[in-house]
Amino acid sequence: MPAALAEPTARDRRRWVRYLVDERAEARVYRELAARRTGEEREILLALAEAEGRHEAHWLALLGGEPARLPRPDLGTRLLTWMARRFGSIFVLALAQNAEGRSPYAGDPYATPTMAADEKIHHEVVRGLAARGRRRLSGTFRAAVFGANDGLVSNLALVMGIGATGVAPGFVLFSGIAGLLAGALSMGAGEFVSVRSQRELLRATEPNDYADDALPDLDLDANELALVYRTRGMSADDALERARRVVSAAQASGTGAPRAGELAPTDTHDVVGGAWSAALSSFLFFASGAIIPVLPWIFGLSGLAAVVVALVLVGLALCITGAAVGLLSGASPWKRAARQLAIGFGAAAVTYGLGRLFGVGVA
Repeated sequence: MPAALAEPTARDRRRWVRYLVDERAEARVYRELAARRTGEEREILLALAEAEGRHEAHWLALLGGEPARLPRPDLGTRLLTWMARRFGSIFVLALAQNAEGRSPYAGDPYATPTMAADEKIHHEVVRGLAARGRRRLSGTFRAAVFGANDGLVSNLALVMGIGATGVAPGFVLFSGIAGLLAGALSMGAGEFVSVRSQRELLRATEPNDYADDALPDLDLDANELALVYRTRGMSADDALERARRVVSAAQASGTGAPRAGELAPTDTHDVVGGAWSAALSSFLFFASGAIIPVLPWIFGLSGLAAVVVALVLVGLALCITGAAVGLLSGASPWKRAARQLAIGFGAAAVTYGLGRLFGVGVA
């Protein structure tokens, strides 16, 4: 304990015990995650656990040894440990990133500056690990969230607007099913066209083997092959040097075939994905969200009861998708959930108001 600090109080010691328990739990989280990974990620996670062990030793030294009784780790850390043991998913790293960003050490006089600095670095390390998972997940996750959210909001707005006009429950149900199919088909068709068009654009812009068989006939000292490399971002000197090497090799072999890789296509279409799989995914994601507002009418509810149940179901779904986005982006899940809820209910309120304006009330 630094000499400048006052004699620790019982409250200080209780706080140190809490720190000790949380450090041990966080180290356990990182070891659980490391057990489910290999290579560099495993080494990084084990190094984080080791660092948490150094912090644990600091609090043990201040306490004068192992306390007789230890409290349980806080609920958030226990949840992290449970998820790490069973899933080892990107969600755990996202939650761990948030936890590292809330370290109290910077304002605690009994924590060393090194420990406070460690926690800030840990936040960046975990953020980097989480970013790897986010990049692997981003395409599918984006399609799932946006598709389901579009289905939730658009079909909720549709059934609210139709229901507010006072039409029969059967008509509301038919409208909701029609909206589900129309929206899902539109999403699927739009995704198909988008992916197919992107693949065609890539195919038109990437290198091809059209000129490969002309390589042996090019002039070694003055040839247009250098211009090809300059269009790909090389400097004039580097482009000319590479062109000479390629032409020399082609002339030595008597054919451009051995150097076909110089101008042949580099297939990057897998990055874009398949048009049919993207279309089917968009259809299913939209439909999975769009079916929820219609469920009350499917199960025979009508009038105000159906409206309330639909709002509750959609509200829960919007909160879940919003919280998931918040967790994966490293932001507050509560704020993202509230934002999704406000957007969805705002759209439904507009159409419901229009339905009331032009109709005769809820059936």
